[in-house]
Amino acid sequence: MEEFSVLVGGAAGEGVRQTGRIIGRIFNRHGYYVFILDDYQSLIRGGHNFSKVRVSREKVWSHLEKVDCIIALNEDTIKRHESELKEDGFIIYDSDSFSYEGKFKSFGIPLKSLVKEVEGIEIMRNSAAIGFFSYLVGLDINLVKRVMEDVYKEKAEKNVKLVELAFKYAEEKGVQRVLNMEKTQNQPKPLLTGNEAIALGAVKGGLQIYVAYPMTPASSILHFFVNHKDELNVTVVQPENEIGVINMALGCAYAGARTMVGTSGGGFALMQEAFSLAGMSETPIVIVEAQRPGPSTGVPTYTSQGDLKFVLNAGHGEFPRIVLAPGDVEEAFYKTAEALNLAWKFQVPVVVLSDKHLSESVMTVEIDENSLTIEQPKLWDGKGEYKRYEDTDDGISPLAFPGTKNTIVKTSSYEHDEFGITTEEPQIVMKMYEKRFRKRKAIIEELKKRETIKVYGKEDSNIVVLSWGSTKGAVLEALKILDKPIKFIHVIYLEPFPTWELEKHLKNAEKIITVEGNYTSPLASLLAENMLIKPTHKIKKYDSREFEPTWLAKALEEVLG
Repeated sequence: MEEFSVLVGGAAGEGVRQTGRIIGRIFNRHGYYVFILDDYQSLIRGGHNFSKVRVSREKVWSHLEKVDCIIALNEDTIKRHESELKEDGFIIYDSDSFSYEGKFKSFGIPLKSLVKEVEGIEIMRNSAAIGFFSYLVGLDINLVKRVMEDVYKEKAEKNVKLVELAFKYAEEKGVQRVLNMEKTQNQPKPLLTGNEAIALGAVKGGLQIYVAYPMTPASSILHFFVNHKDELNVTVVQPENEIGVINMALGCAYAGARTMVGTSGGGFALMQEAFSLAGMSETPIVIVEAQRPGPSTGVPTYTSQGDLKFVLNAGHGEFPRIVLAPGDVEEAFYKTAEALNLAWKFQVPVVVLSDKHLSESVMTVEIDENSLTIEQPKLWDGKGEYKRYEDTDDGISPLAFPGTKNTIVKTSSYEHDEFGITTEEPQIVMKMYEKRFRKRKAIIEELKKRETIKVYGKEDSNIVVLSWGSTKGAVLEALKILDKPIKFIHVIYLEPFPTWELEKHLKNAEKIITVEGNYTSPLASLLAENMLIKPTHKIKKYDSREFEPTWLAKALEEVLG
């Protein structure tokens, strides 16, 4: 079997996401590449949650709508998802809770009864379901048990027993296996969410302090750092709100600590005045803005790419900033480290744009953590009188920090002179404006040495698909389905906009198709504003759900005629 997809569904509070993650880890131990999509409502209990786990012998970039198996912890899951099952697909359900008499092959297993047998609690039905599923698709029971032990640790005994009981139940009932998902020759690779990759990448970029207030879908960065703060050597702080978050973070950076904050659109909205403070005071800071649908509270547990223009124009007044948007979990790791380095190199705020789909989906990654280094900022040499805002050729002033011997380090939210003393003199105001914006020219020259876009597909094709952020995976999978000579450009840096790279790839384009998860197509606007290029077609999705490759392939086929 080259590829397989399974959907696990149930109510919030039934451990659906955990079940999906465990199944992904089991396949990972068998050497398969994994992609996991989590879908959940803004509820603590009840409603409907599901996870789609896609596994393959080759790398996969996205989930697919159609699945081979449904594991239904309640009847509602079958009603909602039966239409997504492939013709030869099958269903596993809890026969103690309901019965299924539909058209698909099905396997009822008394999950509640098995849980009672080990004197467990109802949420442990998942472990029995995993054991039965593992039998049906021919997984190695010993590897399955080892994963359960790794996940549940001191609480593993009953969960492992349930896996064994369900496996034995299938054997004793003479259940015929559906598949034989043999262990591949591939070695297991790390499984990470986008948020975990952001956190680990930040550490590789020298992160010392993470400050955040919980806001979906950025919250799991905070949780990850709290759970691993000692081994990662990162100080973690949760202030009273997002205003406190960014002000505290700017104070930490002023004192010399590499600091990052995480939030979503609503939280970033509260940070605007302090974001401008970072611009005026030239304080290096990285903000992770994990998008979700708005406006206002919007659809808080789903995904969107609606904040790009907001981030590009955030804050009052004019000042340089860097905005980048990784497209997958691996890029999230590398580019967050790069964001920390750039923030400190140029003393500007840097925004890493993610979204729910990238932040919370799980993917097999192949990363070289040793390829990343902490790049040192321009530091004061200790000679003469220290000027915090020294007017240099590239606009970057040497840094010193409070406590440096014989040095007074000033910072200001007001316009100021080179020493950091407040001024209202027009000539000095103009001089400092020009100083700050010289950094933008230096940033562009720096980015010309770095990877600002990625190009896939047929390099010399005159049909070009353009996207940014988490749409990348769906586009790559859609192009596999289409199998047509198309060039795909994934734009990583949105500010400064990499015109120097894009013009090489767009000069002979006859069709330019933008793919974005929003209503107003801001990437298309950036093309027009920066390059006077208007896309011939725009494919948009603004229903709060991520792109699905099969749907996207059909949409691309339509615009290609």
